[in-house]
Amino acid sequence: MITSARPTPAGAHERADIDVRLRADLSSRGPVLLAFGSAIVWLLVGTVFGDIASFKLHLPDWLVQQAWLTFGRMRTVHLNAMIYGWASLAMVGVSLWIIPRLVHTELRYGRLARAGIWLWNVGLVLGNLGILAGYNDGLEWLEMHRYFADPWLVVGGGLVGIALLVTLMAREVDHLYVSVWYVMAAYLWFPIIFAVGNWPGFTGVESGATNWFYAHNALGLWLTAISLGAAYYFIPKVLGRPVYSYQLSLLGFWSLAFFYALNGMHHLVGGPIPEWMITTSIAASALMLIPVLATAVNHHITMVGRFGALRYSPTLRFVVLGAIAYTAVSLQGMLTALREVNRITHFTQWTIAHSHVGVYAFVTFVMFGSMYYILPRLVQREWPSARLIQWHFWLVLLGIALYVIALTVVGVRQGLAMLDPQVSFQRSVEVTIPGLVARSVAALALTAGHLVFVWHYWLMVRGRAPARETLVFHEARPILYEPEPEGALR
Repeated sequence: MITSARPTPAGAHERADIDVRLRADLSSRGPVLLAFGSAIVWLLVGTVFGDIASFKLHLPDWLVQQAWLTFGRMRTVHLNAMIYGWASLAMVGVSLWIIPRLVHTELRYGRLARAGIWLWNVGLVLGNLGILAGYNDGLEWLEMHRYFADPWLVVGGGLVGIALLVTLMAREVDHLYVSVWYVMAAYLWFPIIFAVGNWPGFTGVESGATNWFYAHNALGLWLTAISLGAAYYFIPKVLGRPVYSYQLSLLGFWSLAFFYALNGMHHLVGGPIPEWMITTSIAASALMLIPVLATAVNHHITMVGRFGALRYSPTLRFVVLGAIAYTAVSLQGMLTALREVNRITHFTQWTIAHSHVGVYAFVTFVMFGSMYYILPRLVQREWPSARLIQWHFWLVLLGIALYVIALTVVGVRQGLAMLDPQVSFQRSVEVTIPGLVARSVAALALTAGHLVFVWHYWLMVRGRAPARETLVFHEARPILYEPEPEGALR
């Protein structure tokens, strides 16, 4: 059993600050636990379908008796379950917990948020069942049928957004921490890009352009925005020191907002769209160096002298590695946008590796770390096992490292083979097989890590809800041996 420090006497100001956090946590407890529980279910669903799809790449005759078992449907359900199920619902839970704390007020319309989460889940179930049945919009990251799934997602996400916006308007603070900027902006950006991506009037080349406008911005203005907001919250919070530079954090935010929206067209290099669109996208990708460096420098200098905290804080361990992955995937994305590099890496396993650095090594790691911090403060119990946390961390770290390295290497070999007129296309496929086998081995390691996490999560939340007096006691002391000193967030 993980133990915490003994409670210490608190001054009047500290007690008032504790009471603010207590009221915020009590108000968001139900919706956050619902969002996290739903995310866990979709993590398991996405993991199973991802494993099947991975093995099919080097065992193409496995499970082909029925149409719904084919690779195209397995892989698509995996993607949608992980993006809109696991990642998005985990981010909803983190948002509903962070915002009330940072604005020093209780969550408004908690029941509305809870209804929104249920509706979002209904949309996911209908959308993914539709994919298995053969109903697919045929657009990257927008495969779920627009009439089966989209109305539920729009209404459900809108209800959560309304609850957060009303909470923000009722805030009891004047200054807004940078995490609030990122999280609330994501709930404004996502409906816009989702509407553009699903607009039925686009066909042909226009459809390809709007599709990649959506798909790339779903990563940058939805998944990235909330994950960066979480990183900006938890790194200073766990360390007990303010973020290095508020000005740098705002530079990172505004430059992300200005430049990222133009990035998506570099996925269509060589395609039948106007050259100026491609060039603008490549230039915007290069300018992403500004928000990436601003964020990386801010996180790194905040951590300077305190990297030893990674040994004892699972939150810090996951979130810091996630922040490092954000820097890595962004720099890699700038490189891939260049025509000279893109002609080698496009249509290869390199792209798959690159996307997993972003969605898994960055977003999923930050979500794991966030849940390790938030859950003890909602259920008022320590995580039962430090060893299970270690197993979870090392399994998913080793799994994603093997996954990315293997596919990156064979992706480059594949791209060079396709460019060589002396090499047959069959040979360009054959060179990927060792990497695809390694990918499946990595998938098994990730699956083991997920099962460890899910089991630990179940052990954590299965008890009864604590009484208010217990909440007060626990909030007055560090939980999971992570400090909460006075003035950590201001």
